[in-house]
Amino acid sequence: MHRRIFLLLSFCVIGLVATVGSGYAIQASSSLSLGLPISCTLGQDCFILLYPDRDPGPSAVDFGCGRMTYDGHQGTDFAISDRQVMAEGIAVKAVAAGAVLRVRDGVADQVSGAPDQFFETRGFECGNGVVIDHGDGWETQYCHLRQGSVAVQPGDTVSQGTVLGLVGMSGQASFPHVHLSVRRQGRIVDPFVGPEAGPGCQVNPQTLWRQPLSYVPTGLIRSGFAQRPPELEELWAGSFYANTLPATSPALVFWVQSYGVLQGDVEHIQLIDPNGQIVLDEQHPLPASQRVWLSFVGKRAASQPLASGYWQGRYRLTRGQKTLIDQQHQILVE
Repeated sequence: MHRRIFLLLSFCVIGLVATVGSGYAIQASSSLSLGLPISCTLGQDCFILLYPDRDPGPSAVDFGCGRMTYDGHQGTDFAISDRQVMAEGIAVKAVAAGAVLRVRDGVADQVSGAPDQFFETRGFECGNGVVIDHGDGWETQYCHLRQGSVAVQPGDTVSQGTVLGLVGMSGQASFPHVHLSVRRQGRIVDPFVGPEAGPGCQVNPQTLWRQPLSYVPTGLIRSGFAQRPPELEELWAGSFYANTLPATSPALVFWVQSYGVLQGDVEHIQLIDPNGQIVLDEQHPLPASQRVWLSFVGKRAASQPLASGYWQGRYRLTRGQKTLIDQQHQILVE
């Protein structure tokens, strides 16, 4: 059994949150120094899936001259792997000191993607969110917070790192994340290049991040084993975390979910039995570029049960001479 799936998500459209706050006074700032808007370690338990669109026309390009954005995307999407992790409670944090302007809560967390769901979230695309005024025309907006988690009120003064709520999927969202928008005098600012950069990606970046963030257009989301070929929505839901499978399973499938693959990238995926024998060994270039990519190989059980012991899956994604993903995963069959 071998199958590859390439999928493109329908990503969120961002709208302003509601509920106007009361008066307050804060110190003006000519620039911002931003911390992370999410309590995690980038590259380990969270990742940036989408960047602001820097193309002024109908095309789309991110600040690294890549395609991890879409036309009109106005912020940075800090994502986590699935809704099971989301349920554990991942904090959304203020990126800089300021005063809360507006908040919204009470919008349900749901998977948005179908046309009827687009209609249901019209006017509430941001879902549950917070807008913070940082002075001198600077604002930040945080979208898709988990229902019931918003922890601040209009007029509250916050410091960098103050918890605003939890990562969710409210509004127009098809994966669990916090969407951060940065504005100066009402205009969107890409925090990776700063307010003085012109359009496009061939610019001199003046990052707003306190600790400069690396551009990572391709990476691993999650890998694992299943008794059947998985569907992408099941992975976003947090399925297939099992560390053991019964020998009587109808099949043993090793799967890998990644992001930012490009046409011509070469993936090498193997399934190895408990005796160290390579049962499946597939290597091939990818036929198309995709923002989210799901690949798997599997062995159907014959008349006899699967061999007991530790099975291994190995996956490598290369682009030219560079290895972008090198992942190993094992599961106990008993």
